[in-house]
Amino acid sequence: MRDSKRYIVILLVLGAALFLKFGVSAKRFEEIAVFRGAQLAEELWNPLIAASVNERPLSVVIDNREYTSGDYPFYMDEKLSIMVPVGILRDALNCSAHVYGGEQLLVEKHSGRVEFMLNEETAEVDGERKSIVSPFTQKDEVYYVSLKDLSDYLDYSYSWNMEENQASASDTSGKATIVPAKYDLREKGRAAAVRNQGIFGTCWAFAALGALESSLLPEERVLYSPDHMTLANGFQLTQYDGGEYTMGMAYLAAWKGPVYEADDPYGDNRTDESLTAVKHVQEMQVIDGKDYEKIREAVFKYGGVQTSIYNALRSSVSESPYYNSNTNAYCYIGTEKPNHDVVIIGWDDNYPKENFSVDLEGDGAFVCQNSWGDGFGDNGVFYISYYDTNIGTHNIVYTRVEATDNYDNIYQSDLCGWVGQIGYNKDSIYGANVYTAAGDEELVAAGFYATGKDSQFELYVVRNFEDETSLERRIPVASGKLNHAGYYTVDFDRAIALEPGERYAVVLHMITPGSVHPMAIEYVADEMTAGVILDDGESYISSSGYSWENVENVEKCNLCIKAFSRNQ
Repeated sequence: MRDSKRYIVILLVLGAALFLKFGVSAKRFEEIAVFRGAQLAEELWNPLIAASVNERPLSVVIDNREYTSGDYPFYMDEKLSIMVPVGILRDALNCSAHVYGGEQLLVEKHSGRVEFMLNEETAEVDGERKSIVSPFTQKDEVYYVSLKDLSDYLDYSYSWNMEENQASASDTSGKATIVPAKYDLREKGRAAAVRNQGIFGTCWAFAALGALESSLLPEERVLYSPDHMTLANGFQLTQYDGGEYTMGMAYLAAWKGPVYEADDPYGDNRTDESLTAVKHVQEMQVIDGKDYEKIREAVFKYGGVQTSIYNALRSSVSESPYYNSNTNAYCYIGTEKPNHDVVIIGWDDNYPKENFSVDLEGDGAFVCQNSWGDGFGDNGVFYISYYDTNIGTHNIVYTRVEATDNYDNIYQSDLCGWVGQIGYNKDSIYGANVYTAAGDEELVAAGFYATGKDSQFELYVVRNFEDETSLERRIPVASGKLNHAGYYTVDFDRAIALEPGERYAVVLHMITPGSVHPMAIEYVADEMTAGVILDDGESYISSSGYSWENVENVEKCNLCIKAFSRNQ
C-alpha cells in the first residue's frame, strides 16, 4: 500500500510536468495563467513527496558508512532536505559539532566554520552570512540540521537517490587532516574549570574529571568530585599516594561515579560511599603514544584529553630549568618517567620554540590545563612542547558519556578494572563471565577493554548456564573492530530475554594484533590492588572457544567483561 501511494504521487508530479511541457499550445499558453500546480509545488507536492519518503526506510551514506532510519531518526522535511540528528555529526562527518545555549549549532572541520541559529534561514559560514535550504531545528527534543546545507559548506558532495530512498555525502576536500593549525577549547567555551589539588597526590583524578567535564561542554557545565574518585574507588590508597589513569577508568566504568563536587567536597579527607553515579561513562579511548594527530582530533571532536608528563616543578611558585615562567612554556627532555597528569585542551603548531627554556628542533606546543589553581601559568594553563619526552605518551579521551537511565542494571566482577592481561601467547583469546539475572530482564550490551589498537571482537550470550560445557551453546549478539585501546560498551544486535535467577554467560572473543595477552583482567598486583575481591565472579577462558578452563585454575583473577540489562 505504501509503495502504491508513493507511485501515485510520483505519477501526479510527472503528469503535471508533461502537461506543462506538451499539453498546452503556445497560443493557448498566452491566453491563460500558468498551470496552478506549478505554483503549488512547494505547498502541495513537496509535502506529498516528503511524506512518501518518510513512509519508507530511509538511509544516509556518509563517507561510505551507511546509517539507517531504523537506528537514527532521519527524515525529509517539506523543503525536501534530509534532516540528520546533530548527535551523529561528530562521528559521521568526523568533525566538531556542538550546541550552545540550546539555540546555536557550531560545526567545524579543517579550518572551516559553520554556525547555525535555531529556526533561522541563514547561516554564518567562515564569518559570512549565507542562505541555507532548511533551518537548524528541534523536533521531539532532538536537534536536526540539513545534510545538504552541511555538504554545501563543508566541502562535501551530496546526492539523493529517490529509488533507493537514500542520501549520500562524501568529503571532497582532499585534506589530510580535519583540524586547523591552532585550536583552544577555552575560546570555544569547552574547557573545564581550573581547580587546585592542593597538597595531595590527586592530579590523576583532577585530570580525569577535567577531561570528562570538558567532554560534556558546552551543552552541560558540571563540576565532579575528585574526593569521591580518590577515596571511593576500590583501590587501597590515600590521597597522598598518587594514582594513574587506569584507576579513573575503573572507577567510571564500574558506575562508582562521577558524583557532584557539591555532594562530596574536596580536601576534607572523607567521602560518602552511598553516593551514586550521576552519569554513566560507557566508553573511554586510549590514544596511542605520541600520535599527535589523533590527540588533536580527539580534542577537536570530544574535548579535553587526559595525558601524563614528567613534572620537574613542585608547586605553582617553584622554578625549573625546564619551565619558562615568562611565557608559561614547559619542556622536559630526559629519561624520567611521567609523574603528573594534565589535560590537553588545545594546540598551536606554530608556537615559537624560542618561548621554551631549552633548545628545540622546531615549533609547536600543546595547550595544557594544570590542577594547581589559576595562580599557575596563564590562569592555570601552560604550553608543553611537542618535543617534550612524555607529553602524549598516555592519553585518555571520554567518548561516550550517557544519562543514568541508559541501562537499568550492571553486572561486573572487576571493580579495579584493567590491572593486567592474560592470554595464550598469541593475539586471540576467548573469555566468559557468568552472572545471575536479578529479575525479568533483557540483556542488551556488554562492556570490556581492548588492550591494543585495531582489536577485533565477537560477543555471544549463553542462556541457562550450568557449567563450561554450556559455552558451546553461545548465541552471537555483536561483532566489530575497535581502532584504539580503551574501555568500550557494545550494544547487542538483539536483546536476550532473561528470567529471574537465570545463570547466563557473556562470551568475548578478542583478537588484538601484536599481543600475546589480549584479555584485560583484575588481580592483586600490588599494595593498591590488595583489596581486589576474587570470589565475586565466575570466569572461563579458552584458546579456541571449544575447550574451556576456569581462570581460578590458571590465574587468581577476574575477567574484565561486564553485562548491561534493562528491566522488562
